[in-house]
Amino acid sequence: QVQLVESGGGSVQAGGSLRLSCTTSGYTNTRLCMGWFRQAPGKEREGVATIHTAGRTYYADSVKGRFTISQDNAKSTLYLQMNSLKPEDTSMYYCAADINYCALRPRFVRYWGQGTQVTVSS
Repeated sequence: QVQLVESGGGSVQAGGSLRLSCTTSGYTNTRLCMGWFRQAPGKEREGVATIHTAGRTYYADSVKGRFTISQDNAKSTLYLQMNSLKPEDTSMYYCAADINYCALRPRFVRYWGQGTQVTVSS
């Protein structure tokens, strides 16, 4: 059974930084992608960043240059370093695994974590 557990969310002022972590268990498919998605109240879930095990990364335009996705395969952990945070980054952030094509689209995701809240105040 695949389990994804996020941590690292919290409250921060605009311009600040946070690092999200996602520990995985039961997930052994190393040929596909993992990533981060987010969903704000009243909005649809959207892709933030995805990464292939070979190292290729993909970012939403809204976070390019500010967020960095990375993974530690030895620790089975996915990270999202978020810098220069803005109030519009406030959302529940979800870890995702087994993403077809590394697409930034929720419908291509097979496994989801429970989410961690990020709140950015102005």
